[in-house]
Amino acid sequence: MIVGTAGHIDHGKTTLVRALTGVDTDRLPEEKRRGISIELGYAFLDAPDADERIGFIDVPGHERLVHTMLAGATGIDYGLLLVAADDGVMPQTREHLAVLSLLGLSRGAVAVTKVDRAGAERVAAVQDEVAALLADTSLAGAPVLPVSAQTGVGLAALRELLFDAARSTAHRATEGAAFRLAIDRAFTLAGVGTVVTGTVHAGRVQIGDELAITPSAKGLRARVRSLHAQNQVVTEAHAGQRCAVALVGVAKDDIERGQWLVAPHATLDTQRLDATLTLWHGEAKPLRSGTPVHVHIGASDVMGTLAVLDAGEAQDALAPGARGRVQIVLNEPIAAWRGDHVVLRDNSASRTLAGGEVLDPFAPTRYRRTPQRLVELAAWSQPSAEARLAALLAAASNGVALRRWACAEGLDTTMAMPPLPAGSLRAVDATEGDWALGAEHRARVREAVLAALQVFHAQRPDELGPDAGRLRRLAAPRLPEPLWRAMLAALVAAGEVVVRGSFVHLPEHGLRLSAADQRLAQKIGPLLVAAGFEGSWARDLARATNESEALMRTTLARLASGGELHQVVKDLFYPTACMLKLAALARGVGAAHGGEVTAGTFRDAAGLGRKRAIQLLEYFDHVGLLRRVGDVHRLRSDSTVFQAEAA
Repeated sequence: MIVGTAGHIDHGKTTLVRALTGVDTDRLPEEKRRGISIELGYAFLDAPDADERIGFIDVPGHERLVHTMLAGATGIDYGLLLVAADDGVMPQTREHLAVLSLLGLSRGAVAVTKVDRAGAERVAAVQDEVAALLADTSLAGAPVLPVSAQTGVGLAALRELLFDAARSTAHRATEGAAFRLAIDRAFTLAGVGTVVTGTVHAGRVQIGDELAITPSAKGLRARVRSLHAQNQVVTEAHAGQRCAVALVGVAKDDIERGQWLVAPHATLDTQRLDATLTLWHGEAKPLRSGTPVHVHIGASDVMGTLAVLDAGEAQDALAPGARGRVQIVLNEPIAAWRGDHVVLRDNSASRTLAGGEVLDPFAPTRYRRTPQRLVELAAWSQPSAEARLAALLAAASNGVALRRWACAEGLDTTMAMPPLPAGSLRAVDATEGDWALGAEHRARVREAVLAALQVFHAQRPDELGPDAGRLRRLAAPRLPEPLWRAMLAALVAAGEVVVRGSFVHLPEHGLRLSAADQRLAQKIGPLLVAAGFEGSWARDLARATNESEALMRTTLARLASGGELHQVVKDLFYPTACMLKLAALARGVGAAHGGEVTAGTFRDAAGLGRKRAIQLLEYFDHVGLLRRVGDVHRLRSDSTVFQAEAA
């Protein structure tokens, strides 16, 4: 269990932690000289009858150091608010309580300190004052204990209270969650190297694991050399522990407070996120859209502006004590995952305004208040990852990018993903990532495809059908390409459509050639086969058969529309059998080169000139066998183009 202290400056936080643990958390020379905490301090206390070790994060109480307090508060399990008996409730008492409450912390206690300096009546009055202060917060009803670090009064009762709380603390889930640690300190240790410390928010880590530092313009990666968890040498650390990680491969100067140490597949950064937010009930004015704020997530503190998404009686504003959905636009990238706590302070960092949880770290730039988007945010608000995915699939008419969703959730994608709801369509794509389409939206796309083909056949009875790209534009123009390919494959498998070459048609529709077309097709058949991989030009075929070029082009176009031929560029045609061989060559080249096909490798495999090789590769891009990425063409892992004919 991680305990975070809170309270006004000089109310005895560090002294009480030292009395409980024997550890002085003020480690800096300036802290020793001035007698106040400036940086986060750490100490540990072992329970006498269990393996439980309680970690303390001792935070500064000065009003100018609330940002440091927040860096330590976001990962705690239990809040310990301190109020000095001689001073009573002070400004930072109220602000620190607001922070704990806005973080949603419902487990904690209040220690009325320095009772040796006040009479019994004064101590009782402060206890009553504190109990009243807690009434409208998440810590309402928390125990209020009188203690003295000097005389030892109440320390035994406080220790026992903490031990009981530790025993009842539920272990944070580690299975299925990617490792994430919020970095609050980085330093160099002689003989060890770069060390970072922080609270583990999710997952687990072992010695030897490769981790990423995010956000980072350099794309920093590092390997774990050694681990300390709860101030003990370990080989593995997990969520809910204070952890020090010695890293290999990264310099201390490349790391700063506010970054995260994470499993590589969970790396993200964002400058725009949607969240649920509660404005502190003690605020005098509503929180309006456009308000500049300090945004605290994990150990980070960046500036941003607010946009209220829910339209109520007071549009574009959140009333004191009210809860609503907002978008936060940040001035610089930070890392944040769904469910992370967020706290806002005012522009001058003089008071805490609001707090809540991140809903979607990949918030959209446009259409952020549309009914569709608000339905998606409601889906992000569901209580479990499986329920959120099901709700998003029901809401997203163009599907869900599963890799992006899993990253936002902070899931360990090396393990199995949550199951998809019955009837959903899944598209597996190594390049673009897996996608899923909900059952209802899948049915709508199916209906749109079949309807579009019926209209096309009615309007163009002399054509076999549209090519797959054109059909997508007609039926589902916004559907991501991996889902479109999966949808088309599913329709083919169900016998609802037929794909010939790059053309799609209904099973009952077939192209009928005229007698003249059939006569010409028989004449050019041997010539097309003889041309091999070089292909045949319309003018050359016309000359060889003593036919007019106009008639030849008309017949070739009709044969291409029927899927009998393939027009690679204007007037250059290949028969399907030859195209199957070229496609097989492209697949073979890709398999031998990590999925990449270049003009050079394909030219050598096919024995063609560079120009013809490029023309063929661009045609394969067009029909969906390949995908152009920079100067190379990548095989589409789920493409069935030119495979159905071969079968």
